[in-house]
Amino acid sequence: MKDLKNISSIYFLGIGGIGMSALARFFNHRGIPVSGYDKIETELTKQLIFEGINIHFEENVALLDKGASVVVYTPAIPKTHKELNYYIDNNFEIVKRSDVLGMITTNSFNICIAGTHGKTTTSAMVAHILKHSSFGCSAFLGGISTNYQSNFLSGTNNVCVAEADEYDRSFLKLNPDVAIVTSMDADHLDIYGTEKNMQDAFIEFTKGIKAGGLLIQKMGLSRAAEFTAENKLTYSLDNNKADIFADSIKTINGNYSFNIHFKGYVLEDIVLNMGGIHNIENTLAAVAVARHLNIADDLIRSAVAAFQGVKRRFEYIIKENGHIMIDDYAHHPEELRALITGTQSLFPELKCTIIFQPHLFSRTRDLAGEFAAVLNLADETVLLPVYPARELPVEGVSSELILDKMLNASRSVKSKDEVLTWVKRERPSLLITAGAGDIDMLVEPIKKILLENE
Repeated sequence: MKDLKNISSIYFLGIGGIGMSALARFFNHRGIPVSGYDKIETELTKQLIFEGINIHFEENVALLDKGASVVVYTPAIPKTHKELNYYIDNNFEIVKRSDVLGMITTNSFNICIAGTHGKTTTSAMVAHILKHSSFGCSAFLGGISTNYQSNFLSGTNNVCVAEADEYDRSFLKLNPDVAIVTSMDADHLDIYGTEKNMQDAFIEFTKGIKAGGLLIQKMGLSRAAEFTAENKLTYSLDNNKADIFADSIKTINGNYSFNIHFKGYVLEDIVLNMGGIHNIENTLAAVAVARHLNIADDLIRSAVAAFQGVKRRFEYIIKENGHIMIDDYAHHPEELRALITGTQSLFPELKCTIIFQPHLFSRTRDLAGEFAAVLNLADETVLLPVYPARELPVEGVSSELILDKMLNASRSVKSKDEVLTWVKRERPSLLITAGAGDIDMLVEPIKKILLENE
């Protein structure tokens, strides 16, 4: 790929994706003309346009940048896409998002966070602690940081925080100085085929840690003994055999206070102003990075207390007497387990209702039983139809595949319109909306219904 200084303009196919848009913002911030295509307009693409990026939503060769130095594409773009094929036929330099991120981070001090779940919140928290403490960093995040209203943070020092995406083996393009592995549950089997192959990729990721670097890994990960790093630390929510763990955990109005132990040293009175007990575990990993960088305890404590979370990661939409509404990106069974149990631990007296949109036909097919078992934990489950994303329908695979495996009597499949009618009638007191598709389009309408009914 061209050196950064030789790029006169850059074009993104799939610019509205969360990883693609962070890169687009990086180049736009450097004053390089950025343009791109995406299939649909979203709040994120509207914001990119506001920031000065030219975006169109029609598959049209006449609208693309015919002078682009580099074309970046996402695997979600079909091989038949007219614009992609124009660039291929005319011998443009065409690269994946992972290639660009790898090039950007070639000569920086890199903190890379990997995991099938937990990586976005942990990445955002690491970046926030470094920013808030004035240590500084640039960051490429897989979600919108609520503190900064962006998935890209710019910094003047040579430190980069990057979410390391396992999809399509993208994270193998990165070379961390500090790496975190939060989880390795079976996912993306459409890419990897088997859970073992996916785990092999994580092991390969740890081999990319630079000499003298540090690996921070969740305690108890399968095959963790095969991770390669000169220096390793383990963390756990409450297992005192880990190098880093929490105790004295208290819940306060949907938030947490706790102490963090580091091999005999205790950082007391940490306050985390977001829900989900799994986010305490994410905090442990982020704080371990901060201590590795010798950031002072009082600055760490202040930064964690000021952390506002990530959009659609245990995000409180309503938190008032009479109604609690939480929205989350959870789209894997273990993410849903953490979301449901975390919510129930904070509000044990309330009936827990979840509206879940399965994401991808392949994931629904491969993990239907696991989804059913986890969704049984809620008091009531409403399923939306499967969101296809990059996939074509698979015969025999639908949300009913999950529904039929569930034991909970209070379960149903509804369309979006039926969901809104149902919410207006039932007015659930504790409601979770979850999924990685377009379920977020229901959040504001549901919020409006619930608040109007007060």
